[in-house]
Amino acid sequence: MIRLHGFLLVVILLVGFHGHVLGQTSVGFRTGYSTSSASYRVTLGSFPRSVKGFTAQTHSFVIEQFFEKNAGGQIEFQLLSTGFSAVDSVNEGNETRFDYLKIPILSNFYLGNTGRIHLKLGPHVGYLLNVRDISRVSEGNLVIPTYGQPGDDPRKIMYGLTGGVGISKLFGKHTLQGEARFSYEFGRPETQNRIFDLNFTQLEFTLSYLFRVLK
Repeated sequence: MIRLHGFLLVVILLVGFHGHVLGQTSVGFRTGYSTSSASYRVTLGSFPRSVKGFTAQTHSFVIEQFFEKNAGGQIEFQLLSTGFSAVDSVNEGNETRFDYLKIPILSNFYLGNTGRIHLKLGPHVGYLLNVRDISRVSEGNLVIPTYGQPGDDPRKIMYGLTGGVGISKLFGKHTLQGEARFSYEFGRPETQNRIFDLNFTQLEFTLSYLFRVLK
């Protein structure tokens, strides 16, 4: 996945440099809130269960390339917290948070001129910065295992797909964006086969400020 990430990054940068005469490059920040949730299966063939996540702040540094024909691309460096704050009868009282550096690599499509609707879609990869077991009340065969204790050894790499829809408003060199974004994780943190499957989803609501640096 690291090689794939590097390849995609090089492709986007090469395309960006090739098309900057007809487009523009902007940099800026995106900030807002993300809500996470988790689904898991203890063993192969067991009944899938869902547990509630939590809401946390998220922040990103954004590099966006806008081309002609209302298309473009962007790469982000995002600080994101995900995990679960379980409320079901099995995992009740347990909460675990994973802090990631997440890197979405997105293709962008725009409809409109100075005020426009945008769609964004692409893969993401990330690296685990920290994991914390905030609270641990329940134990048992059906309970999601700990990940913030010595010896838990969670997987460091995360990867998945990200998509978003929003509204952009141009003010000369400045751009403001409001966006709703959904992402799904394919990589699971478990490395010791204590649980068969554990996946996270995130729903983000953010505002972005971008400033044009090349045209």
